[in-house]
Amino acid sequence: MAEMKVEDIRAMSPDQMDDAVLNLKKERFNLRFQRATGQLENTSRLKQARRDIARIKTIAAEQRAKKK
Repeated sequence: MAEMKVEDIRAMSPDQMDDAVLNLKKERFNLRFQRATGQLENTSRLKQARRDIARIKTIAAEQRAKKK
């Protein structure tokens, strides 16, 4: 999965954002196991997944604040 673009995230519904965060958390969990067992080839993907999660959560918070 490539880095998520801000425009793509802003186009998502809140439910889609929740699903994306959940999927990224699962991916991050699997990546951590791969790293621990020495099977992880793309080590930068861990950092990228973490930042994608933060990016989605930040935009979701902005949208919730805007609605209030």
